[in-house]
Amino acid sequence: MLTEERLVAVLVTSSMAGASPPGVDATEFLTAVAEDTYELVAGLDFVTPVLVTSVPGMEEIVWPGTPVVEIPELSGGALVRAAFEALPYGRQAVLLSGDAPDLPPLLIGKLFRALGRAQVAVCPAAEGGAVAIAAHLPYPGWADVGFDDVDPVKALRASAPGPRMVATGPGWHRLRTPDDIRMLDPGLEGWDNTRALLSV
Repeated sequence: MLTEERLVAVLVTSSMAGASPPGVDATEFLTAVAEDTYELVAGLDFVTPVLVTSVPGMEEIVWPGTPVVEIPELSGGALVRAAFEALPYGRQAVLLSGDAPDLPPLLIGKLFRALGRAQVAVCPAAEGGAVAIAAHLPYPGWADVGFDDVDPVKALRASAPGPRMVATGPGWHRLRTPDDIRMLDPGLEGWDNTRALLSV
């Protein structure tokens, strides 16, 4: 499959700054986490990285030539739909929440593999919600789900027109509250910017 047909879009919104721990500047935290999440995507083979954001100035964290798409500050299913519909091209896309700086890249590959048998695939988040949502493009009209919905897989399966249109992959965690920092594994490679910021 051509690179242009598979996109991995990192979604960055201002609400992600709310996870900064005490004593850490919220803007610096948001930037570090978003950059680490983007870097893991930019290092993947056979996909095109895209940054989708409602935060001004985020184009500074991406490599030259990376498409940067600006969307309004939305929430829930409206945010997910706007992000997918703003993508410039592609046949399949993974929309990755920008607050998963230590996500193993293999999990993104598993989502694309799941699209071989389903229309939509989800990487569930620890303690509810989703880390990433993958879909064939154009994004299905029935897939009305947000990253912070309690059980996005159940919601998608309830609205899907067929029983096998939604797949699920292995789960991971996101940094949604200051306490979530405890889930970062110092033994995993990557998340260098977040690691450096938290060690100051």
